[in-house]
Amino acid sequence: MLCLYAQAPFAVFRTFSAGSFRPTADFITPSAAYGLLLNIAGIEMREYSDQHVMTLIRQEQNLPSFRLALGAITFPRKHSVYQQLHNYPVGSSGIAHAWRAKGNKYNITPVRRSFLSDIRAYICISGNQDFEGQVVDGLERKTNRAYGLPFLGDNNFLPDRIESVEKWEAAHWYIPILQDTDHGLYKRITRMTIQIDRADLSRTKTALFAPTNEATREIPDEAWVEVGY
Repeated sequence: MLCLYAQAPFAVFRTFSAGSFRPTADFITPSAAYGLLLNIAGIEMREYSDQHVMTLIRQEQNLPSFRLALGAITFPRKHSVYQQLHNYPVGSSGIAHAWRAKGNKYNITPVRRSFLSDIRAYICISGNQDFEGQVVDGLERKTNRAYGLPFLGDNNFLPDRIESVEKWEAAHWYIPILQDTDHGLYKRITRMTIQIDRADLSRTKTALFAPTNEATREIPDEAWVEVGY
């Protein structure tokens, strides 16, 4: 097993939404942690397509699968701010302004966006020793990285520290809320994405998660979630 400590001043983990309010999950999601780990390991998971506006997940090659557990040492605080959202509108709306943007996103809408602050988290990996080695190599800068710095949900939000730890503090471990688990009255329930299908959102996997009420060093069995493509 490999456990990473992550610390950051700001982060955001968007749920799929539309409209003038853009929410965030209350904590790092399994899908975001998966992307962060692949970034550290230097594994490219993006695929560009002329037939799709969005960036797709690579499917033709074997992206790693493993078990993931997420723990909060302290719970992040949630904030919101007004911003200008630049996007490509659906259909032909606003197309008359496209030429003025000279190839950039030409639809500008004021929105309120949520974000988190004071992230102190554990990201633990199990079940794939080869990938764990790749992550360690990435942390030690032994991997040729194909793109950008690791970030937490938004490429403006960079971590202060990401490091492997052999001993960890007690943490609140996030577990999926299932009918056959009972950890008392759930608090801080939040919906998290586990696996994202950008081409067909109906195939995106999500679940309700809640942190354990008591902080423990031992990772509950229910906290381990299978991730991969």
